[in-house]
Amino acid sequence: MTVSPADWQALWVSVKLALISTTLLLMLCTPLAWWLARRRRRGQALLEALLALPLVLPPTVLGFYLLLWLGPNGPGGLVAGLWGAHSLAFTFTGLVLGSVLYSLPFVLQPLKNAFLAIDQDTLDMAATLGAPPWDRFRNVVLPLARPGYLSAAVLGFAHTLGEFGVVLMIGGSLSGQTRVASVALYEHVEVGDYAQAHQLALVLVLLSLVLLWGLFRWQRRPGTLT
Repeated sequence: MTVSPADWQALWVSVKLALISTTLLLMLCTPLAWWLARRRRRGQALLEALLALPLVLPPTVLGFYLLLWLGPNGPGGLVAGLWGAHSLAFTFTGLVLGSVLYSLPFVLQPLKNAFLAIDQDTLDMAATLGAPPWDRFRNVVLPLARPGYLSAAVLGFAHTLGEFGVVLMIGGSLSGQTRVASVALYEHVEVGDYAQAHQLALVLVLLSLVLLWGLFRWQRRPGTLT
């Protein structure tokens, strides 16, 4: 038994979703993580708790509120109306928005930890040599934070790849659009097609294992900061 073409398509939707979501998260979380690591403000603990909420919140709870937000009567529906659409629910764009929110702490926390590990004296030395803030960030902070970026990218990608509750509630199962691998696997089990479910699950296990193996192997290289 081999993976069916429909399941390969679902895998491709999952990979595409993970790539886009991870790219957006790295762009969004870089300034946010830097601000959280370098500033202490009143109410910051509450903000960090809200940002970390997807770590402990049941995916169906988050998916339910996202469904309301992205639906025709929510803000997402108003935004979709700008180009004549009915809502952002059950669309690939809606999946991306939901995945960015659900996977945010998996990218934010490694970046924040990487920025916290950078010695302030190193930045002060660069400043005394005349490097402006952007130069210090580009030439000092980013190279030192490289391990954090790798961890954030792998964890964000792998977590998005394995989403189920959120993507099922806001995306449904539209072939080629919102039917991701985890939903396809659920559908196989629901109808008792365990052979196809096994094949698809095996691909997901191997893909996730390769991602994590690559990350841990890279972290164990001599001279690599962790």
